[in-house]
Amino acid sequence: MEQKSFQNEEEGCLYLIPTPIGNLEDLTFRALRLLKEVHVVAAEDTRQTRKLFNHFEIATPLVSYHEHNKRTSGEKLIERMKSGEKVGLVTDAGTPGISDPGQDLVQLCVEESVPVIPLPGACAATTALIASGLSTDHFLFYGFLPRQKKDRQKALEELQNQPYTLIFYEAPHRLKETISAMASTFGSRPVALARELTKRYESFVRGAFADLHDWLRTHEVKGECCIIVEGNQAPIVEEEQPFWEEMSALDHIKFYIKKGMDKKDAIKMTAADRGLPKREVYNLYHQED
Repeated sequence: MEQKSFQNEEEGCLYLIPTPIGNLEDLTFRALRLLKEVHVVAAEDTRQTRKLFNHFEIATPLVSYHEHNKRTSGEKLIERMKSGEKVGLVTDAGTPGISDPGQDLVQLCVEESVPVIPLPGACAATTALIASGLSTDHFLFYGFLPRQKKDRQKALEELQNQPYTLIFYEAPHRLKETISAMASTFGSRPVALARELTKRYESFVRGAFADLHDWLRTHEVKGECCIIVEGNQAPIVEEEQPFWEEMSALDHIKFYIKKGMDKKDAIKMTAADRGLPKREVYNLYHQED
């Protein structure tokens, strides 16, 4: 179903409004205007968003929309939009819907045919990527890895052969453990750690995983981080198991015979498949006679 975002100005809708990830000057003119014009702003953490509102003198009512109340809050927001209200959705910092429950509200809107209008703006993942020094041609955004060690290891193993630059988010108290797990799984690859993005103490640590280990020994990390990892430039390609792997040599020959080969060609093909002398395969077949 086609959505024509600006054909009906009286229609209720959801605006996805990115907010600064650090530097307040990164709020766009359009985002500021809409934050003042919408009927209500749904925020992941109203206390955090209130600071932004106070700075820009925004008086729009705030309601809470987060992981633990998204079902009930989402239904109420849908009702308001269906009645013609315009709702703005913000996350604590960055673009709503990226690694936060905003995606669930978007899905609800789509299901209920409520227009969803996205604004461009700040996003930690792409901000870190473009300054990482790693390839931006193709990249895979993963976000936060699972917290449980076993689940995290499984996720990393599934990613180790990806040829694309990998982007992760991580909390500071899990950073050392995550870097160690990545090093043991990904091996020696270029990596960049971005922290305090757009803030006064913004920093990038670039090098190999060993360099990050050394840096983390002497530095205390605060705030959420972005980890950018080079893709696997020489992925291991798993060979497809031959169809005859579980067959005996005799069954292998019979398989080709059933396909229409004569005995001589079937023996020859079986020997070639298995890397065996043709005489050995011939004897195996005739021992059955």
